[in-house]
Amino acid sequence: MKFLEYIMRRLGFVNKWIKWIKACFNSAAVSILVNGCPTKEFRPTRELRQGDPLTPFLFVIVVEGCAGMVREASRTEVLEEIRVGRLGVEIKLLQFVDDTLFFLLT
Repeated sequence: MKFLEYIMRRLGFVNKWIKWIKACFNSAAVSILVNGCPTKEFRPTRELRQGDPLTPFLFVIVVEGCAGMVREASRTEVLEEIRVGRLGVEIKLLQFVDDTLFFLLT
């Protein structure tokens, strides 16, 4: 949660939005159906839950932070991006719906 909060602040999210996201993480309670009967509610130990409608939105925010770290590592020559094609286009990462691929040399 700390990294997500840091990135949200860097991207200019106001405190109200950040508090809402934190509340979503802290308010979750889950029960499981066992033979059709719900168990006692419990709090998940992980912050994001599979199928949570916020997950894609939060994924994009976190990956933006990762992309910033990759840009900085490339700028300081800690990592080297891969060049492809006749024009030598730099590729550092590709993003899909819920996947990120990093293309870097160390």
